[in-house]
Amino acid sequence: MKKSTTGLLIGSALVVGLSGCATSANQSSGQASASSSDRSWYQHPAVCGLAGSLIGGSIGYATSSSSDEDSGAATGAVAGAAIGGLLCADRTPEPVAPQCPTYGEVPAGVAVDAQGCPLDSDNDGVPDYRDQCPGTPAGVEVDAVGCPLDSDGDGVPDYRDQCPNTPAGTEVNALGCPDSVVLQDVNFEFDSAQLTANARDILNGVAERLVNNPDVRVSIDGYTDSRGTAAYNKGLSQRRAESVTTYLAQRGVEANRMRAVGYGEENPIATNETDEGRALNRRVEIDEWN
Repeated sequence: MKKSTTGLLIGSALVVGLSGCATSANQSSGQASASSSDRSWYQHPAVCGLAGSLIGGSIGYATSSSSDEDSGAATGAVAGAAIGGLLCADRTPEPVAPQCPTYGEVPAGVAVDAQGCPLDSDNDGVPDYRDQCPGTPAGVEVDAVGCPLDSDGDGVPDYRDQCPNTPAGTEVNALGCPDSVVLQDVNFEFDSAQLTANARDILNGVAERLVNNPDVRVSIDGYTDSRGTAAYNKGLSQRRAESVTTYLAQRGVEANRMRAVGYGEENPIATNETDEGRALNRRVEIDEWN
């Protein structure tokens, strides 16, 4: 049999084999779950390159003249190796990172934004289609279903709760308190209705929770100890209660939701015979106003 015929037959057989390897490799690459370690040994680019070299060399040898057989075989081997390696190259597409990974799998038909992420109208981190409490104010911490946290489970969320650590099972009012609550450390300058700096800091938190609880009206009640005349104490406590309501109004609480009442030395909660007791009696309380 002539050299050219022999070379072409060998080359043709190798071409068929290489084509099968390349086809299998491409099919494996097209599967999303496939990886380079899942491929058969004969689908590796190095093996295909070797087979391509044999094919190219055989064809180059068969098609060259007797005077340049060596160079023809060499050229064909190099070209065949390159083509074989390319045919069996791993074309598995790189995995695409999810655009909105925090939302998990998004059901069909869910409204999305320009980036393809589910809408979250109140920006609480829970998309609208899962949010059971839409319209949560900005910055309020929420649970997995988008509802404001209620740490003590009293039905009044923390961002509105004036008494956030109520014991379990205690009945509370709309302020989240079982009864009127003393505004601890809301104090005044000596013998005046001027709020101290520390008192203003405390009232800032009270005001924030009242602003977030717009359907509730409150009574601000002022008290004194028993030193001085009853009439004077009554007037001083009234001015102090009014000072608190004025400050709360400046912080955004509607004035028509509040009333100020001065009780003077009435309803003491401690003895007036000691400094400690009198300090406890000089107080401001907040309660729901029905």
